Amino acid sequence: MSDAAASATPAAAAEELQSKLNVDAAPAEAAAEPPHPSGMTLDERYKLARSVGEECINEEELRALLAKKPNVVAYDGFEPSGRMHIAQGVMKAINVNKLTKVGCTFKFWVADWFAQLNNKMGGDLKKIQTVGKYMVEVWKAVGMDLSKVEFLSSSEEINKRPDEYWTLVMDIARKNNLKRIVRCSQIMGRTETEELSAAQIFYPCMQCADIFFLKADICQLGMDQRKVNMLAREYCDDIKRKLKPIILSHRMMPGLLEGQEKMSKSDPNSAIFMEDTEAEVNTKIKKAYCPPKVTAGNPCIEYVKYIVLPWFGHFQVSRPADNGGDKRYEDAEELAADYESGALHPGDLKAALSRHLNQILQPVRDHFENNAEAKELLKKVKSYKVTK
Repeated sequence: MSDAAASATPAAAAEELQSKLNVDAAPAEAAAEPPHPSGMTLDERYKLARSVGEECINEEELRALLAKKPNVVAYDGFEPSGRMHIAQGVMKAINVNKLTKVGCTFKFWVADWFAQLNNKMGGDLKKIQTVGKYMVEVWKAVGMDLSKVEFLSSSEEINKRPDEYWTLVMDIARKNNLKRIVRCSQIMGRTETEELSAAQIFYPCMQCADIFFLKADICQLGMDQRKVNMLAREYCDDIKRKLKPIILSHRMMPGLLEGQEKMSKSDPNSAIFMEDTEAEVNTKIKKAYCPPKVTAGNPCIEYVKYIVLPWFGHFQVSRPADNGGDKRYEDAEELAADYESGALHPGDLKAALSRHLNQILQPVRDHFENNAEAKELLKKVKSYKVTK
């Protein structure tokens, strides 16, 4: 995104982000395929969709789905549990735009009841729903193309079709033992050894039911949600259902500090938040764990690889000529090689990373500053105590 686009409207930001999602030309033999509304060949659509996931279960099914079904439904569910960090904001926008570009409809399950079951916002449903509205505003501002996106409140949708939903939940619960359900506790940010409430035991059965209730073809959630998505595929075996939901799991971004495998909303130094000021971004990146010549477990390298490069298509390092001069990286491999050799210094990497992140986030800051409704939502969300 150019500097001029940094203060663009949400609609313009969405158009700008979509323009980044080009794919390589397909092989010549694909030219005979019937035209798809996206204008892409099957190979191009598959390649772009597959790029969303660190893992795909399974690739043959994904390709067949894109080839045969005109209206593919992908879904993700999110607990409105506090301010949105950059992985949930920017990475999600990139992934959603890729899937809508290949022709999918994307359903967001605004999991307000689930957040209440998991004691987020102290279990206060009204606060949870306010956080949900704030999160939609963030995605709107950062450039998510909402033309093929639906935001569905779990409490509202379940109450519209309760017989269908609770029959599914009970059948899933009946067909699984307690040990199998407890193994899914990771989806709530819990461990199997924690003392779980009855509500938290019920949660995985409900999340599994969501997939069928929403008629989702693709589960596009994080790797931390893998176990319950696998539960849904196993349930298909139990009910003799041939077409199983495809699991397209995106990577989990690490926290900014040493040893943090995952970003934490309860630790403000763990992540960049979507409305962080320019100064806050600069300070957090300056303090981030970034050992010289080490790329493994380096959150700054991860941010460049999974946020900056997909967004801009390049990573521009600016430095004096006697320090190597300016350099433009267009792939993660070259960046990693330079960093591991010492040709790219942590200080130069961090300065460039801060600059790119601030450019991405500027439209979000502008939206929450200039839009009265969004500004009030953010004020409320910041006043809420984050509960685990």
